[in-house]
Amino acid sequence: MVKRLIVMCMMVFLMTPFVSGQLWKMKRYEATAALGTSQFYGDIGGFTIGENALGFKDITFIQTRFSINTSARYFFTDNIAGRLSFTFAMIHADDVRGSNNDGRLYETSSLIYEPALLGEYYFVRNRERNSFLFQTYRYRRNNRLSDFLRSIDVYALTGIGGAGYNVFYGNDRIQERWDSDPTLKTRGFTAVLPLGIGAKLAFDPNLLLGVEFAARYALSDYLDGYTSQFSRRNDAYHTFSVTVNYRIRTATNGLPSLRFRRQ
Repeated sequence: MVKRLIVMCMMVFLMTPFVSGQLWKMKRYEATAALGTSQFYGDIGGFTIGENALGFKDITFIQTRFSINTSARYFFTDNIAGRLSFTFAMIHADDVRGSNNDGRLYETSSLIYEPALLGEYYFVRNRERNSFLFQTYRYRRNNRLSDFLRSIDVYALTGIGGAGYNVFYGNDRIQERWDSDPTLKTRGFTAVLPLGIGAKLAFDPNLLLGVEFAARYALSDYLDGYTSQFSRRNDAYHTFSVTVNYRIRTATNGLPSLRFRRQ
């Protein structure tokens, strides 16, 4: 009897690290909502290539608009996740600041509808995901830097998406250009190539708050309704967002469980 008890204790002791290391599998799914800003880089507004240090001079408050995102995420492994994303954003372009502020003075605003399929690689993972005490609400942080660092995820993302765009506003000057050049497009759909980085902080077993920066390179030059013979690149835009992420339990059949409980 004593020998059996000793063997059982040894088995439990040896298996505990393995079981704890697999706790993340119990919550492979995450739902995300995000709110943030958007910034556009096109043929209206901005500075000429060569007069612009890595594009930073184009980042101005007057060109900043809003973005909204919803996403569903699934972790294939502990470090690799797939994500289905939908972003709605407004972009604005204005010659009032840039290389064409000496008389052209075009101004447009567009709406972007962007579905995307993304892959994420987590090169920093929060250690709380495999902490039994944290996952059962029995662990309290001491507000130390080490506790803070234990709770952070940092990831890179890329993938492919599509952007439906609609130029809903143009001032009188660009309207005249549209009337004289029917080849200029003010609506359509194009592929976009996203690339970004993000971070999340685990506040409890299910809730993570974060930030994300994602740039998109479009395979079209008409997101602002204008292109010219001097254009060297297609349009691009980026979003910077604050994210709210909720982890969802994985049911025994591998699908997300719709029963929400503190566990």
